[in-house]
Amino acid sequence: MGKQKLELTWIGKEKRPKLEPRILLEDPARSYHAAQRVRENDIFDNRLIFGDNLLALKALEAEFTGKVKCVFIDPPYNTGSAFTHYDDGLEHSIWLGLMRDRLEIIRRLLSEDGSLWITIDDNEAHYLKVLCDEVFGRANFVANVLWQKRFAPNSTAQYISDSHDHILLYAKEKARWKRKLLPRDDKHNQGYKNPDNDPRGLWTSGDMSARNSYSAGIYPITSPSGRIISGPPKGMFWRVSFEKFRELDKDGRIWWGKNGDNVPRIKRFLSEVMEGIVPQSIWLHDEVGHTQEAKKEVMAVVPSAEDVFQTPKPERLIRRVLELATSPNDLVLDSFAGSGTTGAVAHKMGRRWIMVELGEHCHTHIIPRLQKVIDGADPGGITGAVNWQGGGGFRYYRLAPSLVVNDRWGNSVINPEYDAAQLAEALCKLEGFSYAPSETRWWQHGHSSERDFIYVTTQNLSAEQLQALSDEVGGEQSLLICCAAFHGVTAARAAERWPNLTLKKIPKMVLARCEWGHDDYSLNVANLPMAASPEPTDAPAVPCRGAKVHGGKAADSRQSGLFQEGEV
Repeated sequence: MGKQKLELTWIGKEKRPKLEPRILLEDPARSYHAAQRVRENDIFDNRLIFGDNLLALKALEAEFTGKVKCVFIDPPYNTGSAFTHYDDGLEHSIWLGLMRDRLEIIRRLLSEDGSLWITIDDNEAHYLKVLCDEVFGRANFVANVLWQKRFAPNSTAQYISDSHDHILLYAKEKARWKRKLLPRDDKHNQGYKNPDNDPRGLWTSGDMSARNSYSAGIYPITSPSGRIISGPPKGMFWRVSFEKFRELDKDGRIWWGKNGDNVPRIKRFLSEVMEGIVPQSIWLHDEVGHTQEAKKEVMAVVPSAEDVFQTPKPERLIRRVLELATSPNDLVLDSFAGSGTTGAVAHKMGRRWIMVELGEHCHTHIIPRLQKVIDGADPGGITGAVNWQGGGGFRYYRLAPSLVVNDRWGNSVINPEYDAAQLAEALCKLEGFSYAPSETRWWQHGHSSERDFIYVTTQNLSAEQLQALSDEVGGEQSLLICCAAFHGVTAARAAERWPNLTLKKIPKMVLARCEWGHDDYSLNVANLPMAASPEPTDAPAVPCRGAKVHGGKAADSRQSGLFQEGEV
């Protein structure tokens, strides 16, 4: 029998949006920076982006592919609240499609040693796990961390009180991702004492016997008091050979008890243990906070946030993620910014950050919260733990409007809101060039290599103008010219006459590439066209909720989330 693989499928899975790579426009009035540098390593080029998060991720792709060290996202949990007029099956399919589209871009943005952390509840956690296996590769799954988000039972729960969320952790390349250790604190060092005043400092002792069979691990020992210990306990073995034991004893690494007649134990010095603690997969509320703590943190900075954010994440939780996944100055991305906790914590920990949010609370809650962080006026959260005193800043961006719009007659034209510089930047992004206008070459708006350049103009170029451009570019370089039109020569003739020039007309050159004028790819179901149902399949399947089963097959033609098995 051939190998089987588990694959998640849903209505509309094959439908993928043709995203327009928008440019980002800074609004200096909403950008915010500290009046002066507080620390030498203060970071000022963080980004807060207002707009649809899928379009924003696409906008970041050209500049940040392979540069993001850690992505933390807290996406909508798909509990049904956003899908009042849709049944469970339909809602589930839409949610999976929207998550897939975002995860694919996130994976490209991650550095080769980067990681993705997703908080999710039981409603979609297991479907999301299989979806992430498809996008990231099952071999790159690292862990499913359980976070205790509530510490008291819900007395009104109909079945079992929900006390945890999942945090799915994936690496871009698991072999290259290296998790860090959690910092040690007084709790971890409580067992270290120094009753014999050893000059090497605090130590604890460990049992010298073990159950693992060791051929050289059975021998008698004589204690300093003269007591003879015939061997390890029955069924046990000494951990080291007699020769190694004598070396340890000579080096003062064996503890015999205060009177020198106890069964020997091996001393382990605090100065020699690991610099931190290996993280575990269960995170309790007393270590990383809980939902009520998170609400208090947000409301302390923005009092009006109580009715906006029902399940924010505590700063201690985000700190734990960033401690394990990043170092100072690494880039952190959160494309579901919510109340802005990820940016606030990353800022206090000296990480660079990018956040994306579409809701109006980007202006009413996130910006005021970040301003207080920068001013050193946010005393809550992890402020005291990291000794945060303010500093740094961020730039506020919004997504540019669609590049192509229809005029009054229904013709596709360049959006008149774009000025010359914005048009050049937009076409650079569409054509895969880096936007970098030259101060000396008027025709050089960007480059794709040291010898390949792009020039954008809304003019109609004549043969004489093209000849002049060709002469300036020279035979060792090439120039892509994006213009409204060219006359006096055909395209085929132009290619022969000026081999160092490539001519394209705007907007015709880009019309078929993107979904122009589509501004919202969010979880607003009313804006999402649904694809047709997939063809029936004879493959064995396990139906998701919302599908009906008869004779071992899902009978509902709208079956929306199936685990299908197929041959490899």
